[in-house]
Amino acid sequence: MRLVHYSSGWMVVIGVAILAGLLWAAAGARRRRMERFGPPHLQASFAAMSHPQLRSVKRVLLFLGVLCAMLAALRPQWGFYWQEVRHRGVDILVAVDVSRSMLTRDILPSRLERTKLSLQDLVAQLRGDRVGLLAFAGSAFMQCPLTVDYDGFLLSVEQLSPNMIPRGGTNIEEALRQSLRSFARGSEGAEKVLIVITDGENLEGDPLAAVDALVKENIKVYTIGVGTPEGELVMLTDDQGNAAYLKDRQGQVVKSRLQEQLLQEIAVKSGGAYVRASAGQIGLISLYEKKIAAIDQPARASKMEKRPQERFQIPLAMAVLLLGLETLLSDRRKEYAHNR
Repeated sequence: MRLVHYSSGWMVVIGVAILAGLLWAAAGARRRRMERFGPPHLQASFAAMSHPQLRSVKRVLLFLGVLCAMLAALRPQWGFYWQEVRHRGVDILVAVDVSRSMLTRDILPSRLERTKLSLQDLVAQLRGDRVGLLAFAGSAFMQCPLTVDYDGFLLSVEQLSPNMIPRGGTNIEEALRQSLRSFARGSEGAEKVLIVITDGENLEGDPLAAVDALVKENIKVYTIGVGTPEGELVMLTDDQGNAAYLKDRQGQVVKSRLQEQLLQEIAVKSGGAYVRASAGQIGLISLYEKKIAAIDQPARASKMEKRPQERFQIPLAMAVLLLGLETLLSDRRKEYAHNR
């Protein structure tokens, strides 16, 4: 079995533990209230008004219903079916800057988080194109090879974080060269497009020198500048949730600004285009619709591909049934319910 949102699995464990604790605490609170109510014979009289066994059953139904709802949210998959897929001849590799400057909040919720949200929107617009993901900072790492498994691509997008690249800084040249190597594996006969999403603060290397190699392979580079020219202080949050501003080696707070000139030069030199992200939209959808989707490419031969079978309907139906039973089931004895 595969969970699409497996990264949230620990939240289910915590949620189940919290629910179990709340049910246990509620049972204890009820007992304490009964003990404070009055003499033992009155306590026994009120206790007789309900079935303790049915009360326990209601708790179990509630617990299992919430558990099934949480499992449904993880979108479990098992088994597969075959689907005929006809691919277009466009391979899109997205290189995303995950350096710490991408945590700047001049574009909310942050430059990196806004990028991740826009990549989710992009996937919804793809028309059979293969898409891949490369993360870079001081070095570059192929996060997801070119694929038509859009769910797998989105899982890789969710994992984008400054912690995934050990070497800090920003080296756009390394990202471009790694992209070229990635295209060289399995992109024969396809139109190749590279989208670089970054704030443009290149700290090492010569990106323009790497563009020449991309041009020789007919790879167009589209650059997207994320941030504002005015910039903002870079705020970091540790594992305990404590926030602090990023400081340089001299102890001065770091202010990150969008550097557009280099990104414009890369795009122009490769025959691509530059887009500045706005507060509400990175620009990926517009770029895809106006530039990439307009590329006239014959479809590749269709083929049958395995698709995972969604099974979230099963735990969801069980959750509805269990919670419905818990609501309808009364633990009050009939003779007392009639006299109420």
